[in-house]
Amino acid sequence: MGNQLGSAGLMLVNSLINIYLFLLMLRFLLQASRADYYNPLSQTVVKITQPVVGPFQSFLGPVAGRFDLATLAAGFVLKVASMIAIFMVIGYGMPPIAGLLIAGVAALANAILKIYFFALIVMIILSWVAPNASHPAALLVMQLVEPIMAPVRRVIPPLGMIDLSPIVVFITINLIDGFVIGSLIRAAGISGALVGL
Repeated sequence: MGNQLGSAGLMLVNSLINIYLFLLMLRFLLQASRADYYNPLSQTVVKITQPVVGPFQSFLGPVAGRFDLATLAAGFVLKVASMIAIFMVIGYGMPPIAGLLIAGVAALANAILKIYFFALIVMIILSWVAPNASHPAALLVMQLVEPIMAPVRRVIPPLGMIDLSPIVVFITINLIDGFVIGSLIRAAGISGALVGL
C-alpha cells in the first residue's frame, strides 16, 4: 500500500512539473510569436514563471528579440532535475547523462507541440462560435497560432469559407510528435511517462 502511495505521489509531482513546463513553454511561444505582452493572460504566465526564469535572465537573453533562451534553459533544467530526483527517489540511481539531456529536449519539444495542438483546437472552435471574439484569451490564441498558420495559408489559401491550413498543421504536429519526439524518447531510454508524454 505504501509503495502504491509513493508511486502515486511521484506521478503527481511529475504531472505538476509537466504543467509548469507547459507554462514555461507557453511563455516562450508567446514571446516568439510577439503576442501582446500586456494581455492579462500573458502577464499571469510571466508572473507564474518568473521565479524560475529570473535567475537565467542574468546571463541568457533573447535571440533576435523574440526567442527567449532564459525560458528554454529554465524549462530544460527544471525537467532534467525533476527526472534525476525521481530516479533517485525510486532507487534507480543516476541515469545516463546523455539520456537525460535527450529526454529534456524531448520534453520541451513535446510541451511546445501540445500547446500548438490545443491552441489550434481552441482557434477552430472560436472560428465557428465567435469568429470576432475580443476576449483576451481568444486574442492570445490567435496571436499564438498565427506564425505557424500564415506560412501554410500562403501555400494553401482558404477555399471560400473553408480553411484547410489547420488540417495541414495538425498532420505536421502529429508527424513531428510520432517520428521526431518518439525517436528522441527511444534514444534517451527513459519512460515516456516520465518525460511528459
